[in-house]
Amino acid sequence: MTAPAFLQIAIYLITLLVLAKPLGIYMARVYQDQSVGLNRCLAGFEKLLYRLSGIEANQEMRWSQYALAMLSFNLVGLLAVYGLQRFQDLLPLNPQALSAISPDSALNTAISFVTNTNWQAYSGETTMSYLTQMLGLTVQNFVSAASGMAVLVALIRSFVRRNSIGIGNFWVDMTRSILYILLPLSLLLAVVLVGQGVVQSLKPYQTVSLQQSLSHSSSNQPDDNLQVVQQTLALGPAASQIAIKQLGTNGGGFFNVNSAHPFENPTPLSNFLEMLAILLIPASLCYSFGVMVGDTRQGWVILGAMTLVLVALIFVTVSAEQNDNPTLTALGVDQIASAQQAGGNMEGKETRFGIVNSALWAVVTTAASNGSVNAMHDSFTPIGGMVPMWLMQLGEVIFGGVGSGLYGMIVFAMVAVFIAGLMIGRTPEYLGKKIEAYEIKMAAMIILIPPFMVLGGTAITLMLDVGKAAIFNPGAHGFSEVLYAYSSAGNNNGSAFGGLSANTPFYNLMLGIAMLFSRYWLMIPVLAIAGSLASKKIVPVGAGTLPTHTPLFAVLLIITVLMVGALTFVPALALGPIVEHLQMISQHSLTGSL
Repeated sequence: MTAPAFLQIAIYLITLLVLAKPLGIYMARVYQDQSVGLNRCLAGFEKLLYRLSGIEANQEMRWSQYALAMLSFNLVGLLAVYGLQRFQDLLPLNPQALSAISPDSALNTAISFVTNTNWQAYSGETTMSYLTQMLGLTVQNFVSAASGMAVLVALIRSFVRRNSIGIGNFWVDMTRSILYILLPLSLLLAVVLVGQGVVQSLKPYQTVSLQQSLSHSSSNQPDDNLQVVQQTLALGPAASQIAIKQLGTNGGGFFNVNSAHPFENPTPLSNFLEMLAILLIPASLCYSFGVMVGDTRQGWVILGAMTLVLVALIFVTVSAEQNDNPTLTALGVDQIASAQQAGGNMEGKETRFGIVNSALWAVVTTAASNGSVNAMHDSFTPIGGMVPMWLMQLGEVIFGGVGSGLYGMIVFAMVAVFIAGLMIGRTPEYLGKKIEAYEIKMAAMIILIPPFMVLGGTAITLMLDVGKAAIFNPGAHGFSEVLYAYSSAGNNNGSAFGGLSANTPFYNLMLGIAMLFSRYWLMIPVLAIAGSLASKKIVPVGAGTLPTHTPLFAVLLIITVLMVGALTFVPALALGPIVEHLQMISQHSLTGSL
């Protein structure tokens, strides 16, 4: 790796960690109903919302009531997004007169955005009207993120409450997440992005004359040269959607190529800010967790564990992309980084970002359940593409989605203390609460459901002709494309390898099922754990209590996460990116011997 590569990575990580503490303190104060600066202008509006909605803000909910409120609200959102797509041709703010979305694609997209996955099997600028993008997709970017944050806050409360049947109020937690956290940050980021050149307009698409005409031949008449002198520029209210898609770890792009599009991510500064926004809230929530449980060391340990895994995989990916491709080296292609060229594997990457920022984004977006891209992961080297896939397969707990990543990591922490407790013959405790059979059963469900959806979905797809017909690339890479798709949907990430024609009734249904189960069949057990822990008394720290605020526990936590990911997915990875890497090396060896 080059010195500029180290510098770019260091600047990103330092900025992220410096911002984590102040934002974490702020969010903890929001959820503890303490005064923050925005109370002066938003508290009255918050109370008005409760009054108009008939919500008793002080009314506590059992975990089952909390879950029912969350599920019912998300169901309404799903139906609303589906309806907007099906009738968008009859609704306003559709200057391009785009037609209604097919039932299977509309259902897949509705599920995708409601579950905070934002898997997109469509091209935004040729499929979605402005109204659908704003009222449907952007709104869900806010509320799906807020739903995950609300579930996390309910779980955190359960550690500090004793002999309680209530874990908070879903409506209050969700409203405060949007009103005091997501909305102000999104507004600030959107304004900055507009200043960088991200479009924000309700005007129709604009046709402009090319400075230099282009010529090409028609497939029907290859001998004729067709002159192209104009280009249609897609516009729309992009900046407002881009801001929350990053901050809410949603990831769904306004345009088809997501943040590789110059109207969505035009400059190195916009690239840095959008990438920073992906991990900003997940990192800060770790510190909020420490503040809310009364021991900030607990938050630092989890944040440290996440960061160590992230940094290691960043260097693996950047190195894989900066190294020479053996096949091209054998052909005499110069792949050395210099002042004239980036070197390494530049296929599928934007020259304005280069290898380091493309690889860094790929790791960051899959460490979080974001899924936005500024380069095409399908064009990465086998190892460079495997790392983002494996990060998703770890359960999206290395930072993960806003709320969902941290509550997933807390579940792994409970499993870690349970394993440690078995070793010394004591009932495990975490933050003063005994971790017993019920909690471990729920934790097992949380850990096992995503792999079941990923591996089961991949196996079913590859056994059926309708599944294999959508694969454009043969062999190991084609297998990787399918495995990546289910890893993305089954862990609510949303990114994709290219080369898979996923906008078909079969894939729309299969991936939709994976997204639904992997979102809500994890949220419900998490809330069940919260209800159980809140009803327990707090156990005083004793001589046999495992300290969970030390570097040793951070190592134990990392090992627990990595072992689950390795034991579950390495056999499947061996059939895809690992064997593809070996094939690439063997082809080079064969060429050299000849």
